[in-house]
Amino acid sequence: METYLIFGGTSGIGLELTKLLSANHQTIVISRNNKNLYGLNNVKFFEGDSTKSIDNLPEIKESFAGLVYLPGSINLKPFTNLKLEDFLFDLEINFLGAVKVIKKYLQNLKSAGKASIVLFSSVAVQTGLPYHASIASAKGAIEGLTRSLAAEFAPNIRVNCIALSLTNTPLAEKLLNSEQKIKTFEERHPLKRIGSAFEAASLAEFLLSDRAAFITGQIIKVDGGLSSIKTN
Repeated sequence: METYLIFGGTSGIGLELTKLLSANHQTIVISRNNKNLYGLNNVKFFEGDSTKSIDNLPEIKESFAGLVYLPGSINLKPFTNLKLEDFLFDLEINFLGAVKVIKKYLQNLKSAGKASIVLFSSVAVQTGLPYHASIASAKGAIEGLTRSLAAEFAPNIRVNCIALSLTNTPLAEKLLNSEQKIKTFEERHPLKRIGSAFEAASLAEFLLSDRAAFITGQIIKVDGGLSSIKTN
């Protein structure tokens, strides 16, 4: 049974991915708490926080067939209202956290022989959206990291990234806390709806699997067509 590491696997997309993977694989979840994991088989939990020192991350001996980094933020403000601290916060949780986790567990991935890393970005990196300066900058760093590591780690470790539009997760609750807000965001997408955590998790599961064995260095958009088509 292969082992996968999900950093941030107790909520939203991470929880859906934990459910998918743990059905057939040993799944290690690192998060600040173990909420929502009760009753899931094949799941081992470790407490950890990627905003802290890399030395504080748990020591794990197993080989990993895949690693997924999920912590993120939604910090939407006009540029004039963004403080330097906002940029530093978004960079820390979205980018530097991923760097720490990959550095910490790279040997676990290498020891598996063949492995896969999946990271998460935003549609706002390659499609300019107002009020996204901080988060788009941090996620842009993730996309650069994806391509660089895919080249460096080939052929044994594949690295891909999923670039999301607004997705219905607990992280997006404040943006989706009324019927009017939901309708407004739905209308922005050519598919006229908002993506689900399960849909994003299903793509991550695919990218981790042998079915995606010829895919690396890719930024795959899951955005309801927002970044590429117009319907009116």
